[in-house]
Amino acid sequence: MAKLVILSLGMAGRSHELKVDKTTIGRVDDNTFPIAESSVSSHHCEILLRGSEVFIRDLNSTNGTFIDGNQITGEAILKAGQTLKLGQIELKLETDGAPSTAAPSGAQAAAPAPTKPSAENTTALKRGVNLTEFEQGSKGFDTSGKGFTKKDNKANKIFLIVAIVFGVIIVGLVLFALMSASKPAN
Repeated sequence: MAKLVILSLGMAGRSHELKVDKTTIGRVDDNTFPIAESSVSSHHCEILLRGSEVFIRDLNSTNGTFIDGNQITGEAILKAGQTLKLGQIELKLETDGAPSTAAPSGAQAAAPAPTKPSAENTTALKRGVNLTEFEQGSKGFDTSGKGFTKKDNKANKIFLIVAIVFGVIIVGLVLFALMSASKPAN
């Protein structure tokens, strides 16, 4: 059975078995596989099972859907072992013939039980980043502008242009009516 396993820190190991023909992935809870992370769109992509092949369809997500670093438009095939990236979240498609111990269809697999912290698996956290370092793009921050981008909403721009033109026409008609009313009749 095919399953998607999250590789990103903080969610690593969380998985979802692909048991139905269409699985939706996104940030909100109405998705089949919700991933509550800000770089994932509310309805990011669909996973479609067609025979033994797994297809990915991007749902016009803000930060894009990538397979092994290549952005997909429309649909693309995801093969076992390939990495799927949704925003900042990376997942891997795994397949195996072994019986699954995952949660029932449509539910998320339970996270592994937490282990008691010990000195061997404790890591020191680095200090925070000050504003100057962030503005200069140091410490691995992407300041190229290619990170999070806002969708361009052409419908709002068209509506605004039409509203302005309509407003100018109405003001012109009102001025014309006032000027016509103020002229003496012969």
